[in-house]
Amino acid sequence: MPVGSQSSGDAVDLLVVGGGINGAGIARDAAGRGLRVCLVEQGDLSSATSSCSTKLIHGGLRYLEHREFRLVREALIERELLLRNAPHVIWPLTFVLPHAASLRPAWMIRLGLFFYDHLGGRERLPASRRVDLRNGLLGAPLKPEFTRGFTYADCWVEDSRLVVLNARDAADRGAEVLTRSRCVGAGRIDGLWEAEIGDASSGERRRLRARALVNATGPWVADFIDRTLGLGHCHRLRLVKGSHIVVPRMYEGDHAYILQNVDRRIVFTIPYERKFTLIGTTDVAYEGDPAAVAIAETEIDYLCDVATRHFRRPVTPADVVWTYAGVRPLRDDETEDASAVTRDYVLELDAQEGAPLLSVFGGKITTYRKLALQALAKLQPWFPAMAAAWTHAVPLPGGDIGGAEFDLFLAGLARERPWLPPALARRYARAYGTRAACLMGPARSVADLGRCFGDDLYLREVEYLVDQEWARTAADILWRRSKLGLHVAPATVAALEDWFSGASPARQAAAR
Repeated sequence: MPVGSQSSGDAVDLLVVGGGINGAGIARDAAGRGLRVCLVEQGDLSSATSSCSTKLIHGGLRYLEHREFRLVREALIERELLLRNAPHVIWPLTFVLPHAASLRPAWMIRLGLFFYDHLGGRERLPASRRVDLRNGLLGAPLKPEFTRGFTYADCWVEDSRLVVLNARDAADRGAEVLTRSRCVGAGRIDGLWEAEIGDASSGERRRLRARALVNATGPWVADFIDRTLGLGHCHRLRLVKGSHIVVPRMYEGDHAYILQNVDRRIVFTIPYERKFTLIGTTDVAYEGDPAAVAIAETEIDYLCDVATRHFRRPVTPADVVWTYAGVRPLRDDETEDASAVTRDYVLELDAQEGAPLLSVFGGKITTYRKLALQALAKLQPWFPAMAAAWTHAVPLPGGDIGGAEFDLFLAGLARERPWLPPALARRYARAYGTRAACLMGPARSVADLGRCFGDDLYLREVEYLVDQEWARTAADILWRRSKLGLHVAPATVAALEDWFSGASPARQAAAR
């Protein structure tokens, strides 16, 4: 719905500011419990930290070293649940941990993996095991000094799509989702929050009243409290930058590696978008504008060096085809090492004058659903008629494909639409799950998908992403709704950009 389409007296139960994973997750949960919800995001959904993760749904094996057992257990439980409820955008991934005796003794790693196997009630994923790296696929790309190691399982996630699917489900349950809209100010008046929302495209302003306000602005959480609301806050925020590089595919196989470094940090190498390998992440203290975050040359060198110490084929900065960096808004626990700062979350409740403000500090993508549950538990006294928790049992949009049997779903899609090229069928199935049928509609041939912008990107998909998933620019489609930006030709990008710039007035209004 375009900003400004409602009256100046708009009223909701819950105004959620911030369209990352935590804000979208809270909006979805609240809408499903019967609350009137408005989600406001200053840019695109998942345009900051939530699209710049290592793209893992995991317990966090290294957090065991920091004795964060509760966080690891919670994350492992969520890993199983999310795999069941979103099997199109989340799937199992095997990790190989080459053993370096000079860094951690084998007994310590084996003990950690034992806890990792059993802390979270593992059901769907295989147990860890010791492996011989001297022969076979797992050891082939590694240097010969790595003769033994361990394997364990976690999950991969299309992080930005996970955010969009939460927002889509929130909207399907009645929430209003406003992107490219900024909460420019808010204050308590007569026991309610009165907020002013500005549309970045049109410049229009809108007044919105809410019974409760959720600050899920990620790296801007403290700034929102201090500057937008003019209030103080209890928890100090620590910004930590995590950067990643993408290089041409380094090895055969669908497994990832978890590499131990001499600074006792770990770095992942992960198969990415079929043709590439993702390497990350760094942990660097950050003090700049979160909107201007970018990888530094020293970080590129660091990641290349870690990979080169492990793999037969060196990785150099010249190999890097893409980089991204995000800022993690962590609670400052006064830990000196940025990599050791807790990834746990804190929910700060300010209930002055009867209108609650709930601010989210920290968190990780794996535990977003549990964070939303706890956020609504804190707000329960203001909404006593709120329905019970439900997100544990309901798939995300497109996720109702029959458990984790993605291959069976893909085979069924191929049978129903034999005219779809196999690569396109797989991409649609992975991105949209059962909602691929909504995207394709009555199409009976590739020609029915409409104009081809190039590289198997068709008008019907573009219009679906605009109409159903708040895509407003070519970058929204190429880098957040997908990673087609890594694959398509410059001509395809130009054609898509021209389409957005030349869209009809009605389409432009809808895209606001």
